[in-house]
Parts: sequence; C-alpha cells; structure tokens
Amino acid sequence: MIRVAFDRPEVGDEGEYGGHATDFVETLICRAEVTYKRGSEVVDAARLQGRSVFEIKIRKIGIAPNIASDWRMRTVGIGLPDGNGPEDDLPGARYNVREVDALSDKKWVFLIVESDLL
Repeated sequence: MIRVAFDRPEVGDEGEYGGHATDFVETLICRAEVTYKRGSEVVDAARLQGRSVFEIKIRKIGIAPNIASDWRMRTVGIGLPDGNGPEDDLPGARYNVREVDALSDKKWVFLIVESDLL
C-alpha cells in the first residue's frame, strides 16, 4: 500500500493572453493498493516512449466515487519532491486516470492509471 493523491482539473482564465489554463487542485489523499498491469511502447512524434499502466484499488470514502477520467493521480512521498515546475508545484510522480469503476463493489473504487510522460 502506498499513499496517493488525486487532483481534479480546474480551468481558469489565462489573464492577458486570452484563452484558458488548466490547473490541478489536490482533492483527495488516501492509501492505495497498486498492481502493475503492463508496459507499452508507443510511437509519439517519431520517437519511442515507454508507458506504464497500473491497476489501483482505493476505499470508497469521501469524494473517491467522484473521481473521473480527466483527473490525475500523484504519489505522496515518492518522486518529484518539488513538483513539476512553477506552474505545477504539487509533489509526486504523476499518472493520468484512464478508467474509473466505482459501481462494481460497495467498498472499493478501481482505477486504471497510466504514467504521465512530460
């Protein structure tokens, strides 16, 4: 079990540039059971990138059933201790939430997450 955080996207005004900027807001911190599902390689802009896919199991507490596929998951206490730069200073390695199953079990929320390669 590791500690993870879930961040929801929040769209804000980009100010003088017009347009919109998406910031992530930490919404939930909990313990998670993590299972490595598979790795894959995809061709992106003519270069090979490896991505890791994990199955995540968390307790159905608080806002957990409301996690959506536009959210992200971060590790808490491991990886990127100072965040990912001035625009994204939340610590931890980032993972994109791909699938959420909050219906099939009364006590658990199951998720599929993929490593976020920046």
